[in-house]
Amino acid sequence: MRLLYLISVGVHVLAATLWIGGLFFIVLVVVPWLKKGAEGGVDPAAFLRETGERFRLVGWVCFGILALTGSFNLWVRGVRPVDLADLEWWTAPFGSAVALKLVVFALVVGVSAVHDFVIGPRATEAIQRDPGSAETVALRRRASLLGRLNGLLALVLLGLGVVLVRGWP
Repeated sequence: MRLLYLISVGVHVLAATLWIGGLFFIVLVVVPWLKKGAEGGVDPAAFLRETGERFRLVGWVCFGILALTGSFNLWVRGVRPVDLADLEWWTAPFGSAVALKLVVFALVVGVSAVHDFVIGPRATEAIQRDPGSAETVALRRRASLLGRLNGLLALVLLGLGVVLVRGWP
């Protein structure tokens, strides 16, 4: 069982790294490059749309892997369904860290859904129609804000992952 747990933790960390690394790459490299003016005759709207669509699949697969491996990891560490109905468990240091991590993960999934399936596609369509319009600017700002919010939440998740393993400081 220990080997399965170690593999699961490794896959969990790999999925988190892939998702967070991709998120920060888009926020810190792709978007500023496109804002500066893509070189080499690249159509910024098409590039952003295609990059977003490809990363969306990677991100959502990572979310599924994180949910499965996270649940398994908790089970191996002794967390059982009966614990989830015990208020005392939730208020203990480990339970409160689990609760916070679950809430933040749910926020990430919600923010990602709004970004990936509502604001992002609308922004991409607006960029294709009229890159300089007020609607395009507003949608790009919202998409950017959601991406940055997810980056911040990703860092909180990392910190909570450390707390689950090492305890509260």
